[in-house]
Amino acid sequence: MDSRRDFLKTSALAAAAVITNVNESKASSLKVSSTGTKPIVISTWKFGMQANEAAWEVLNKNGKALDAVEAGVKVPEGNMSERSVGLGGRPDRDGHVTLDACIMDEFSNIGSVACLEHIKHPISVARAVMEKTPHVMLVGDGALQFALSQGFQKVTEVVEESQREWKEWLKTSNYKPIVNIENHDTIGMIALDANGNLSGACTTSGMAYKMHGRVGDSPIIGAGLYVDNEVGAATATGHGEEVIRIAGSHLVVELMRQGRTPEAACREAVERVVKLMKIRNKNLKDIQVGFIALNKSGVYGAYCVQSGFNYAVHDSSGNRLLDSDSYMK
Repeated sequence: MDSRRDFLKTSALAAAAVITNVNESKASSLKVSSTGTKPIVISTWKFGMQANEAAWEVLNKNGKALDAVEAGVKVPEGNMSERSVGLGGRPDRDGHVTLDACIMDEFSNIGSVACLEHIKHPISVARAVMEKTPHVMLVGDGALQFALSQGFQKVTEVVEESQREWKEWLKTSNYKPIVNIENHDTIGMIALDANGNLSGACTTSGMAYKMHGRVGDSPIIGAGLYVDNEVGAATATGHGEEVIRIAGSHLVVELMRQGRTPEAACREAVERVVKLMKIRNKNLKDIQVGFIALNKSGVYGAYCVQSGFNYAVHDSSGNRLLDSDSYMK
């Protein structure tokens, strides 16, 4: 009898130790991935560092997440030396720089523009679509006409370096964007303000040397960006066609609703991209897709197809650039 009691006691202690170790491991993982505080803003790629600074100026003064994300992404949009966002971006195969953007607030108000030319800040036009029209998305000449009617200035200057790169590309016209350089072309940003409200923005010049009229995931609510103020928000970067195929950002948010951490939700979405690529016999080495996510508690995470994707985080402890974990090491 005593040996049986000793056995049961030892088993119980061992089980308790296992549970404790698991909980400590989870807590450690949480500490690594997020501070779980608010306000907080996260954004894609290295230029997210400067964008975060502008967003933080709003958040640190108890400003709204919506105002923060607009202010933040306007920084790379306005940088004419930036080759992946705004009018400084690489053109399509016909030499046109076409811009896409969308924005979403805590009330599920949304606005979007696609194939917009000659406007410095497409994210602000997207917000105007959201606030001043009965529509969700305006495209092409219609989007430009609306922008001009709202007082946005038409910009006709040409970025010589971008045009030079395009003319060099025309010599071969080989459409094979370089992973992590020519095929991300996006800044996505999501923020949680001091009042606990979420908003997001996404803006891009699209994939370099794309077909004229091509639109990726960035201006599509549910693909390039999604916000649910009860759960969290997510945004995407990379090969837009693959993100659209799985309604990526909406998927990440729904996975968080089911209880996944932001990083786990991003990972599962990436794994779905990978699965469909394999079904279609496509080479994973040719694409990059990355997601970042932020939940209602201020916990954040990211995941991508292959290494090289980084993202910026700014909260009360400062601004830093983090490397995302990846499916391909």
